[in-house]
Amino acid sequence: MKAIWNNQILAESNDTIIIENNHYFPKNSIKEEYFKESNKSTHCPWKGDASYYSIYVDGESNIDAAWYYPKTSHAAKPIEGYVAFWKGVEISE
Repeated sequence: MKAIWNNQILAESNDTIIIENNHYFPKNSIKEEYFKESNKSTHCPWKGDASYYSIYVDGESNIDAAWYYPKTSHAAKPIEGYVAFWKGVEISE
């Protein structure tokens, strides 16, 4: 699977995990040069607290367009540290 935004591949992996229709990519599959930690955080009752990344490609920004769970609840352990996308990031094979 690939995560693509602004004609750039942000992440690529054959080892994504799908939860609630979102592909979670292993942390080591993202191209870190496009990601910057965000101050945003949210809480999911069954997964835990999510942290966010903003994405920067070719002078364009996509604020808070990726999220991950640094520490998950027991039920969500398989995605701990994995990165998911929204806000126009295309997921394709």
